[in-house]
Amino acid sequence: MRRTRIGAVLAASMLVVSGCGVFRGEEDSGAPGVTKDPCPNAVNKDNGCIYLGIISDLTVGPFKTLAVPITESQKAFWKRVNQQGGIGGYDIDVTKYVRDNKYNPETHNQVYQEIKGKVLALAQTLGSPTTAAIIKDLKASKIVAAPASWTSAWNFEDVILESGANYCVETLNAVDYAADTFKPKKVMAVHYAGDYGADAAAGAKAGAAARKLTFSAVETPQGQDNQGRAVDAIVKEKPDLVIITTGPTDAATVIGQAAARGFKGKYIGTGPTWNKGLLKSPAAPAIKAQYLQSGPWAPFQTNSPGHQAMRQAVGQVDPNDGYTSGWVWSYPLKAALQKAAANKEMTRDGVLKAAKQLTQVDYEGMLPAGAGNYSGNAPTDVVRTTLISQPDDASPTGVKVIKEAFTGPTAQAYTLDAPCYGKL
Repeated sequence: MRRTRIGAVLAASMLVVSGCGVFRGEEDSGAPGVTKDPCPNAVNKDNGCIYLGIISDLTVGPFKTLAVPITESQKAFWKRVNQQGGIGGYDIDVTKYVRDNKYNPETHNQVYQEIKGKVLALAQTLGSPTTAAIIKDLKASKIVAAPASWTSAWNFEDVILESGANYCVETLNAVDYAADTFKPKKVMAVHYAGDYGADAAAGAKAGAAARKLTFSAVETPQGQDNQGRAVDAIVKEKPDLVIITTGPTDAATVIGQAAARGFKGKYIGTGPTWNKGLLKSPAAPAIKAQYLQSGPWAPFQTNSPGHQAMRQAVGQVDPNDGYTSGWVWSYPLKAALQKAAANKEMTRDGVLKAAKQLTQVDYEGMLPAGAGNYSGNAPTDVVRTTLISQPDDASPTGVKVIKEAFTGPTAQAYTLDAPCYGKL
């Protein structure tokens, strides 16, 4: 089973009930991140407090333009939860233990160690290679975490509450879309190293094989000055389709420099590759002509109930799909905390147990009905829908959807029996 492959047998938790009948967790035995005292600036002064940690790319890393709105959206999400009464007699605090990982695995682990004894769970752990640096400790400590990433590895981890199609499925769908629309013969993956880039590249490889297309892959490091090898490979090999999995700035460098050297093929970028600031970059003409964007859910301006609630909660902001992602990623942890409260086990053991009991999560229309099954097995439970968008100056987030949520034949048939990046 998906969750029992890696999970261990959970010890029984002592149940503590307060005199007024509201379960408070294991405060008397020191349950981390759960207190009888109200949260700082509490919405509900009579509630206790659950502290959740956030570790994100807030200053110098390649995803800061996404990570800052992701973090602000999650603060707004949990504020809304508190305004609705909290969960099980508790308000939720996601402001006290916010840390910057600078998209560096060592830094991520360092700041995680600083806060891990003070939080019940992680409302955000941004990045695939960065989260990989703490995954063993998360499992050993039974700390449930909501990832800000989509590597297929998370489909095999009990403690990770992933949302949406993983990078592998996303690129399987991207190749299917391309094969059915502009008929490429040669596919190249340009990607960062590690669980992020390699997972997407592995999906592109599997997609190309299924559609009988030629495939090659070029690993590229972070940094605008480090994209020469990728540009050289694109210009030399002339693929019809490039699946690009980098940060936004590096993507603009690759696309712009390759176009300046005569490359006219198409790109499809995985979700974190896009930021609407690219439409104001020197590469904007090439991006508008050659680039499409894949993604796991509809953009900021969509009118699902969840999107509407998000926009109301974050207020007057510059639209950015970091807000969208931060909001979506928060639903499963909310559901796990609600289940733990219903079970009267607001402890780390209890939240992990509750997460494994979830068969679906209410994403308020932001993901398909039935998404959020953390109780079964990865091959059948993984979300397989993707959207395709194109650059659009008039759109609030710089892209408009041209292909609504779909599952291509290759993604539908693909057996996810292990993390995809291992097959690259």
